[in-house]
Amino acid sequence: MTKTATLIAGMDIGDRFSYLHVLDSEGEVLEETRVPTTPQGLRQGFESRPPLRIAIEVGTHSPWISRLLHNLGHDVLVANPRQLRLIHSSTRKNDRLDAERLARLLRLDPSLLSPVEHRDEEAQAALALVRARSALVSARTKLVNHARGAAKSRGHRLPSSSTAAFPRHLTELPDELRQSLEPVGACITQLSIEIRSYDTRIKELSAERYPETELLRQVAGVGPVTALVFRLVVQHPARFPRGRQVGAYLGLVPRQDQSGGSDRQLRITKAGDRMTRTLLVQCAHRMLGPFGEDSDLRRWGLQLAARGGKAGKKRAVIAVARKLSVLLLALWRTGAEYEPLMLADAEAKRVAAPEQEPTSPDSGPNQRAGHGAAEQVPA
Repeated sequence: MTKTATLIAGMDIGDRFSYLHVLDSEGEVLEETRVPTTPQGLRQGFESRPPLRIAIEVGTHSPWISRLLHNLGHDVLVANPRQLRLIHSSTRKNDRLDAERLARLLRLDPSLLSPVEHRDEEAQAALALVRARSALVSARTKLVNHARGAAKSRGHRLPSSSTAAFPRHLTELPDELRQSLEPVGACITQLSIEIRSYDTRIKELSAERYPETELLRQVAGVGPVTALVFRLVVQHPARFPRGRQVGAYLGLVPRQDQSGGSDRQLRITKAGDRMTRTLLVQCAHRMLGPFGEDSDLRRWGLQLAARGGKAGKKRAVIAVARKLSVLLLALWRTGAEYEPLMLADAEAKRVAAPEQEPTSPDSGPNQRAGHGAAEQVPA
């Protein structure tokens, strides 16, 4: 357990060395030094120290460093670099000054650092599996686009097809072009095999360690990858006091720039985990597309797109992705059975029997959830 820290420190983490700046309770500088950014170097540098309250920034090394320092008895706050304009917008920026500014911000008010909570090692390993799959999918997409572009530049247009069937179309090209692109097709085939292997491992991992992902997959368009990533990134179902806060956490709400009577309409913040946000947007595209299954959420999104003008479809996709995140959190919290047309069915019953009092969807032992159960006010 971490002991009570009486000294405050800021540490700017680098790939080879990290700079440490230590202050006392009055803000006087006690020490400035650097330590190797290795497990052994950090143990030697911090094992014999009195308890410190240390501020570090989110980065590649911050998960394992924060765990190591915590195990050595220090209190570690991981600062959100997006909120530290004092450091990143400074005209005098170097590792030593960055460490000092972190320490002084921590001494003044820890909330100024917008501290974040790192995931545990198990969740980090599971996310690494999904991110590796995402890297292969991205590489495969680039190879397909390259082959299509190369064929088009020679006057040939490859037909639309699934990625798995795409390499077969390369054999129909003229000999010279086919010989150039056949190795690309072989790479695409091999990548598809590896991606299917990752899909199998993700399904097995979800079933063994994260069975709650089955609750999220009740929603048509949400697959094993999206369900697992949402579970790993959100971490705890009770993390947000209000369900709608998960949309802001994932960067799916508009930026704010309000001053006096001016309130500009801006793009979304894109805060939080990019992969989770991308997957939710892809799910929203699927829901609003021609093959999306009928649901309250789809109907609401299509209505929003229809009245939104030229940018209506884009705004509707983001709005559906935001509502989807709220819905997934509600399903996870309650363990409810998802009813895709709960609001539509309730409205039909109300029209058919207006004199009857509508029954609450949450009444009774079998709780159900739909588009309106998670969030009554449209986003």
